[in-house]
Amino acid sequence: MNDLYIGLMSGTSLDGVDGVLADFGPGAAPLRVLAHVAHPFEAGFRQQLLDLNTPGDNELHRAALAANQLARAYADVVQALLERAGLPPGAVQAIGAHGQTVRHRPGEFDASGYTIQLNNPALLAELSGVAVVSDFRSRDVAAGGQGAPLVPAFHRAVFGRPHATIAVLNLGGIANLTLLHADGRTLGFDCGPGNALMDLWCQRHLARPYDEHGAWAAQGRVQPALLSALLAEPWLQAPPPKSTGRDLFNTAWLERRLADHPASPVDIQATLCEFTAMASAHHLQEHAAQAEALLVCGGGAFNAELMRRLAALLPGVAVIDSGQRGLPPLQVEAAAFAWLARQRLHGAPGNLPAVTGAAGLRVLGGLHAP
Repeated sequence: MNDLYIGLMSGTSLDGVDGVLADFGPGAAPLRVLAHVAHPFEAGFRQQLLDLNTPGDNELHRAALAANQLARAYADVVQALLERAGLPPGAVQAIGAHGQTVRHRPGEFDASGYTIQLNNPALLAELSGVAVVSDFRSRDVAAGGQGAPLVPAFHRAVFGRPHATIAVLNLGGIANLTLLHADGRTLGFDCGPGNALMDLWCQRHLARPYDEHGAWAAQGRVQPALLSALLAEPWLQAPPPKSTGRDLFNTAWLERRLADHPASPVDIQATLCEFTAMASAHHLQEHAAQAEALLVCGGGAFNAELMRRLAALLPGVAVIDSGQRGLPPLQVEAAAFAWLARQRLHGAPGNLPAVTGAAGLRVLGGLHAP
């Protein structure tokens, strides 16, 4: 039997869907990507998803229809992957489809809290003809965990090195950090806003989805008072395990701080870039100062200004993109969900209690047969 899985990822950046077809068979060590496809979201759909991150009229209805549209977008990526690889649906064991996080409040309100990912895995299974594993986070949350991040175990399998401490920084809408310690310990946690605030500001002032290569931020000057106000966010000082999302780092959060620290748009963009870099660097220095390399993945790996600032803040640490260690930045998270789908089909745990704070190892995800 083959060992092929598809992983799909649409993250908090809301830029679209990345999909990979991964082979976990013998000699893949631990996997080989056979195909990668990226489909952007249309601007209108992206705005629908963004609006669902905050309360609004008739949001249950809007969320259900958005989930259907997302499932169709996922099915298009699956079809493109199969066509690129020249394979029928039956050649794939399962699809790992994370869904689109719109609320993430673990441990809040009633001690359990919740995490919500828009998705319609039944529709995706119907459209693709492939088994779908979804809803990865809720089992960990039910066990008292944060439900995030779920990729550190995968990072260990792919990027871990004997007798070396390696860090992996995923810069999506939210930044999360994995620490692969030389003694075998694996830790991980969200560490700041990633691209979310920079993208928001760029969309507002340049009408562009993101600051390409960080070129706009590079033209501005960091504003020390504003930077201090951003870094004073109490969540940043909280110890792991911890996770966050647009529930915290959103337009209202930013505007409250800008009210006391006005500046030109370009200087604010430069300050937001520095904020993301400093929040990430400070967490690494606090929890794994001995790291010899920081592997950066996600869309932020292509922000040259952000990468430059990370390198300046972390002297002695090799700040490189994950492609230099075998897996390109835009494939890492999608490949992780292919791996998590495989864990589910094998009845193997997908979480790490040391990372999420869950009561123990848990098999993650619900299965929808084709």
